[in-house]
Amino acid sequence: MTTHAAARTPWKAVLGGSIGNLVEWYDWFVYSSFAVYFASAFFPKGNTTAQLLNTLGIFAVGFLMRPVGGWLLGRYADRKGRKAALTMTVTLMSASALLIAIAPTYESVGYFGAVVLLVARLLQGVSVGGEYAASATYLTEATPAGKRGFASSFQYVSMTAGQLVGLGLQIILQNTMSEEALTSWGWRIPFIIGALAAAVVFYLRRSLMETEVFDEDNKGAQPERGTLRQLFTHKREFFLVIALTMGGTVAYYTYTTYLTTYLSNTAGLPKSTATLVSFCALFIFMCIQPLAGALSDRIGRRPLLITFGFGSMLGTVPLMYALSGVSGFGGALVLSLAGLIIITGYTSINAVVKAELFPTNVRALGVALPYAIANALFGGTAPYVALWFKDAGIESGFYWYVAGCAAVSLVVYFTMRETRDAALSSSEQTGPELVRA
Repeated sequence: MTTHAAARTPWKAVLGGSIGNLVEWYDWFVYSSFAVYFASAFFPKGNTTAQLLNTLGIFAVGFLMRPVGGWLLGRYADRKGRKAALTMTVTLMSASALLIAIAPTYESVGYFGAVVLLVARLLQGVSVGGEYAASATYLTEATPAGKRGFASSFQYVSMTAGQLVGLGLQIILQNTMSEEALTSWGWRIPFIIGALAAAVVFYLRRSLMETEVFDEDNKGAQPERGTLRQLFTHKREFFLVIALTMGGTVAYYTYTTYLTTYLSNTAGLPKSTATLVSFCALFIFMCIQPLAGALSDRIGRRPLLITFGFGSMLGTVPLMYALSGVSGFGGALVLSLAGLIIITGYTSINAVVKAELFPTNVRALGVALPYAIANALFGGTAPYVALWFKDAGIESGFYWYVAGCAAVSLVVYFTMRETRDAALSSSEQTGPELVRA
């Protein structure tokens, strides 16, 4: 293959890795976007905020399983290949979505329905814990140097597209079904669709080709590849991933997962309006991810991360105060989009930065485990922490919490090394990389 060919963006690999990621994150995010409808189905009637706290508490528990999934599936990806891990994650996701779709309600079996919901979220946590790393590693390794920021940005394009599909379906259901029907049984529809879509993607992912970076590194016996012992020879990078993820994941879940609930529960917008605001803002957010990723290929990763850190640290408190007082679609859209533009400096490149920090033999595990730990501690708990502050009557405390997490990550962005020119394989150190198109 010529050098010119090698420099092309391998769209087949990008699209193949992204379409499964879309379904994974559709299933993951649809839980929170429909939580306002099914919260009452699994817990006793009472305070609406208390029901949401219980439901989002289970949402957070799913994040606690992400480190387990990151360890198991990250190790699997480093030992058996990126393709094998991508296929495994989508299988688990299909099963978990089906469990939620058929879970019995509190009125019929008491708390057993909540137990089924919990088991499904645990499975989703394992799946997504491995999906992020497998997808990030695959997209990074399958792309030549100079294109990796652009190509890896499609991870968040697909993640956001999955959420948009869920929100779009919610808008359709809100406009074709009554509130009573949605609360009674309509909320099951998106989970049935998710289970079926994941089953289809299982067959699509089986046709993907393994990355040449993995194949090159996989030659010869390497009993330590994908092990924790090998990973902890890179302790600095391990803790660096946790710290650089902290601010980004809290901000991301604040302006995406929690946004619809916040606009409805705090600003007092109708649920349908809050959902439409989220849909429009996320669509624009999705479209600018590749632009920011391509920019990082030209100027480096750190400038974008630093811009995000400053923006989130200084802008979160006034933005959240302003969002709490919006009264219509236009104002809510502008303010929501402002927050999403700020976090683009993190979302568009965080996957490639983490993959560029580790060698091939522990790259998937190195991306998966510390990222999953950071998400378990900060990202998954963000909606719960927000509602906890609200229930305690000090909702503004959550705004400062988000800003504080961003401040911690900002220090890391200033002190970390630039990763844009990192060589992912020995062939990159000696000549142009060859990739499969």
